[in-house]
Amino acid sequence: MTQVGEGHETAADADGPVMTFGTPTVGEVLADRYQLEEHVNNDSAGRQVWRGIDVILRRPVAVVLRYPGGESATEMLQAAVDASRVIHPNLVGVYDAIDEGTRAYVVREWVDGESLRELVSREGPQDAARATAIAHALVDALTAVHATDMVHGNVHPGTALIADDGRVVLADARADSADDFETDIRSIGGMLYFALTGHWPHAEVGRSALPDANRDGSGNPAAPRQIRAGVPAYLDDLTMDLLDKRVAAPAADALAAELARLDSAEEDYEEVGPLRFAQNATSEPTRSTPKIIIGVAALAVIAIVGLVFGIRAITTSGTATPSETAKAGTGQGPGTGESQAPAPTPKKIPLTADMVRIVDPPRGDRDDTGEAKYTVDNDPETAWETQRFRQSNFGNNKPGMGVLINLGKPRNLSEVEVETSAPGVSMEIRTGPNDPGDNSDGDGQIMRTFKKLGEGDDKTDGTRRVFSVFEPNQKYQYVLVFLTNLPEAENGNGYKVSVNSIVVTGY
Repeated sequence: MTQVGEGHETAADADGPVMTFGTPTVGEVLADRYQLEEHVNNDSAGRQVWRGIDVILRRPVAVVLRYPGGESATEMLQAAVDASRVIHPNLVGVYDAIDEGTRAYVVREWVDGESLRELVSREGPQDAARATAIAHALVDALTAVHATDMVHGNVHPGTALIADDGRVVLADARADSADDFETDIRSIGGMLYFALTGHWPHAEVGRSALPDANRDGSGNPAAPRQIRAGVPAYLDDLTMDLLDKRVAAPAADALAAELARLDSAEEDYEEVGPLRFAQNATSEPTRSTPKIIIGVAALAVIAIVGLVFGIRAITTSGTATPSETAKAGTGQGPGTGESQAPAPTPKKIPLTADMVRIVDPPRGDRDDTGEAKYTVDNDPETAWETQRFRQSNFGNNKPGMGVLINLGKPRNLSEVEVETSAPGVSMEIRTGPNDPGDNSDGDGQIMRTFKKLGEGDDKTDGTRRVFSVFEPNQKYQYVLVFLTNLPEAENGNGYKVSVNSIVVTGY
């Protein structure tokens, strides 16, 4: 498994791989805390990547060692410190950064899974929906990084990790002075290109270089649709525009919104319309494509036709009366035969494993971590099963447990439906501004900042509970389904329940 480090080499490593003398041994404990379990590999800059165990918190970690430490490791350590300040579900967590002089090392979250590089090597190019979903997750991570005025600088198929539970995370930030926000955004174009074709459109050298793109006589990469059949034209255009420096790069949040729109379109890629970030760009691209020319011409024709018909309406009909004006606004004027447009129909919002997690305050043992995915996998045979408690209200000053849902973007919601294994469960819906982190401190912050929607949390009479507690004119991104009271276990020994499914509908 490639855990970290297959992106570009930093300026400090430009002269070649770092020397890796004094190889540590299995079982060695660093900083009296991090026990080395297995040497996984060496990254592209020669740093050693180990799987280890935090012997205090008893959790797996990734340890990246660099020889020597000291001044030559300053950039690596500073990048780790900067990355540790940004907490996001699509970013690998950074736990520690230590300089011992003879060596330096960074301790990160261990992700069970594989890199995008390994996934494409094993499975081949991905379909349009999968490529879009991966890019969407990575841009969400970059949005959080850029919001702090930091640059990642190392968006690469070797640093994009696909966890076994479906979560997509970005690792190993290594920005140098040559990197900026645009560098990160252009790299997302490269990630889409690689996922769709198996080739990398940015020049690379060295033993870990990815297969280069097919190029024309000018050195420009061939479009994905020229390499592989079945790539939607819209996605092809988006990828090539992101790679083309003559086209203004969007901000990370604008690109995230565009990918979310395409991601939610599922298979209807040809119906999603023009690039919205291109419409809202503040800087004008220097490239003038036929599509842009046609679009501008069409707008001009529409404006002229509208002006002509407006003048005719005024000269032939005179001034409209107030009552006629009001009817025209509602589409119910005389002779129109039209009625007001119907309200949109709420639809089920697709939920995936990387969009849900267990919330277990205060400082629970977190044994349930990873089971949240069973509530959204559409499999009636799987479920999140709570632990067994001695009291129905959890006891020990524990307010409850729940499933946090990150919808990926703010949305208008209609209902949340929860299916449990037994009746007699007290539940409530809470919402808040963000996910402060999948850890005890993050769960504690959720308890302090998330607000309950609706009245009461009466016990359920059956196994199905539907919550219609959302304001129609308000949008929500983070929704917590929170259990506050449990039914008695089947054998009468304590209290517990299983949550079989959670369904969210919205617009």
